[in-house]
Amino acid sequence: MSSVTDAGRRTAAPALGTFERYLTIWVALCILTGIVLGRLVPGPFQALGRMTVAEVNIPVAVLIWLMIVPMLLKVDFGALHRVAEQWRGIAVTVCINWLVKPFSMALLGWLFIGWLFRPFLPAGQIDSYIAGLIILAAAPCTAMVFVWSNLTDGDPNFTLSQVALNDTIMVFAFAPIVALLLGLSSITVPWTTLFLSVVLYIVVPVIAAQLWRRSLLTQGGETALSGTLRTLQPISLIALLATLVLLFGFQGEQIVRQPLIIALLAVPIIIQVYLNAGIAYGLNRALGVPHNVACPSALIGASNFFELAVAAAIALFGFQSGAALATVVGVLVEVPVMLSVVRIVLRSRGWYEHARTV
Repeated sequence: MSSVTDAGRRTAAPALGTFERYLTIWVALCILTGIVLGRLVPGPFQALGRMTVAEVNIPVAVLIWLMIVPMLLKVDFGALHRVAEQWRGIAVTVCINWLVKPFSMALLGWLFIGWLFRPFLPAGQIDSYIAGLIILAAAPCTAMVFVWSNLTDGDPNFTLSQVALNDTIMVFAFAPIVALLLGLSSITVPWTTLFLSVVLYIVVPVIAAQLWRRSLLTQGGETALSGTLRTLQPISLIALLATLVLLFGFQGEQIVRQPLIIALLAVPIIIQVYLNAGIAYGLNRALGVPHNVACPSALIGASNFFELAVAAAIALFGFQSGAALATVVGVLVEVPVMLSVVRIVLRSRGWYEHARTV
């Protein structure tokens, strides 16, 4: 049994503010707004959609910077060496991302798309749909994890370290795993997309955030840093909602034109998110990992690096392929589903920490 001191150190579950509490409603409204605007005034969305470099959309990249820089301001590089103490959380995430996730998605894709839903889907695209799902699952999330971690009061140092480790593994493991599961002798990995995404979503914002953090601490100490973080919190969430409007505006035509196919493709993706998040969360609890580490560990294990997945699917199968559509469906369901996972881990904190005190 834990000591009274340990029990006293436990903090209450982070309370969501009014805006965050109703974030699911704002997300639904932004999804609807994006679809409607994408249909009514497609010109501006098409113009923004063409602003890409190596399949990385620059307007979306800017919005992601606005989302994650405030989270990265919390990272203390002087404390990163302590992340090794959380090796159990790191091991769980690596195991889920690379030993469970791609293979479970291959199984789910075969079960739902290749068998249960086969009569409702174009026969010539079945294999392509499954390939797209596998590519999506083989690319663990990079940037958006900082948003999910922040919403659960996750340890920012652990989150950054885990994302950096995932990016390193991805360089070596993404192509072999996809090739193995797709039965290809070799695959065309969009290395430019992978490199540019890591630079844009990790390297640049980390450097900018650390320079800003150092300046704030030099000028006003922790008080200045805390005040800046409070000011930036709404900006991060507004950028998240604006990203949704853009993404659904880009894909509004496909959603309206192929609603049944998109709904069917979403089923294995949604199941996979909850499955992997649940396994990671449960393993962390069994191993006695702190809640603020278990949350980002579970969320990293569940979400996807959709920019890389979409680019890889297009490079392998073409823009109009079922594989490309399957990865796009991953983009469409990512935020609403991950927000529900955030809510689950927040509400289950009492249950989670009960295991560490008995």
